Amino acid sequence: MTATDHAQQLARTAAVAASDKLATQIIAFDVSEQLAITDIFLIASASNDRQVRAVVDEVERKLREDGAKPIRREGERDGRWVLLDYGDIVVHVQHEEERAFYALERLWRDCPAIDLGDLGNAAGHVDRTSREDRDEQVDQGPLDGA
Repeated sequence: MTATDHAQQLARTAAVAASDKLATQIIAFDVSEQLAITDIFLIASASNDRQVRAVVDEVERKLREDGAKPIRREGERDGRWVLLDYGDIVVHVQHEEERAFYALERLWRDCPAIDLGDLGNAAGHVDRTSREDRDEQVDQGPLDGA
């Protein structure tokens, strides 16, 4: 069994929403062969807690426009890893540190990747530096006393 067309469309909508809020490393896996509870895991990273919340809000807004309602939402209080369960898809928005530590991609690497369309490159990954990251890099430049 593979992910339904409906689940794939929801994943693409969620991926575009996450990308619109500058989420990075957006990837989706078809987990329907491994799990009976959902078809797709979508994973996205954000550079800080505020951005995690912004990505989550935009994903919820866009999916609500498509008629999807979350069954469950977890992790919002800490803003480090928010899980949105829509039944057909589960969206994980993780702070970059949690993404590196928990490495969900490694756990699901045997599952087929879902083509998310044009989000930045053909593999469906978005690897770009967010505006906050660029500003932070400038702010943390060397202080040479000049």
